Amino acid sequence: MRFLLDAEQREFARSLDGLLASSDTPAAVRSWAAGDHAPGRALWARLSEAGVFALAVPERHDGLGPLPLDLAVAFTELGRHAVPGPLVETVAAAALLDRLGDPDAAAAHLPGIASGKTVAALCLTALGPYALDADAADTVLVVDGDVLRAGAAPGPVQPSADPARRLSRPSSGGTVLARGPAVASAAAHAADVAALATAAQSLGLGRALLARTVEYVKQRTQFGVPVGSFQAVKHRLADTLIALEFAEPLVHGAALALAAGSPEAGRDVAAAKATAGEAAHRAGRTALQLHGAVGYTDELDLSLWIRKARPLRDAWGTPAACRARVLAA
Repeated sequence: MRFLLDAEQREFARSLDGLLASSDTPAAVRSWAAGDHAPGRALWARLSEAGVFALAVPERHDGLGPLPLDLAVAFTELGRHAVPGPLVETVAAAALLDRLGDPDAAAAHLPGIASGKTVAALCLTALGPYALDADAADTVLVVDGDVLRAGAAPGPVQPSADPARRLSRPSSGGTVLARGPAVASAAAHAADVAALATAAQSLGLGRALLARTVEYVKQRTQFGVPVGSFQAVKHRLADTLIALEFAEPLVHGAALALAAGSPEAGRDVAAAKATAGEAAHRAGRTALQLHGAVGYTDELDLSLWIRKARPLRDAWGTPAACRARVLAA
């Protein structure tokens, strides 16, 4: 199996990195957390122009995909820059609608997702009662057992460890789009796509946290020398790097398995999700410890990344649930 990205995929990652580095994502994150979605939606439009959401939509509905590996490459960069919004949920909704086998439902939503005009929130009640950023979404999809509803109204936003992850419980209303075994099957596939995208986000987030921490310990001094020269600090950073390095091929391998329709794809996605989520969480703890008291301040942009580490680790499959799935397979 080939785990290395090709030249086109690496260039795609570099272009997204450049786009997001020039977009002041910390300001967009803070505005999103405060309920002002305008800067985040403007950033969403730029990402759609780069083809990010089209990667999850088949060509027959104006997309480029589905291309799970390219999607993982994109979401690694989205995680690296802490981009706000229901990014994972939108591409998972595209996967759900594509697998549903309902041409009318697909035609009504997928072209809008591919173009970036439709932001989707997705709630699979089997995994939890909440939808992410439903208050900012153009459509809210809810799967309850074998019933798919659209247009459910979002409930009040609940407190979250990451203020930019705005969770709410959708209402029981909405229009029934489909029901039956096809809904459950499509929802299972959508959950795998969501877990893969979240794993990739975690990988990018962890790499950003590590890079910022390495830069900081080179500047911060104790006893007249940079703290980065202390052996204990070097060991902590090395352990964090190794965890991220081990996670990356698992994420890419899971994307390849999902693209090939492998019967082991669910197992591989679960392994990638657990490993990448734990690696990002380790990177967050390392960043917080090595930055000292300044790491706790809201004013420091680093806090926007640190606050995402644990929620991403647990979203779309906790480490315990993912490990149980791997063991069961």
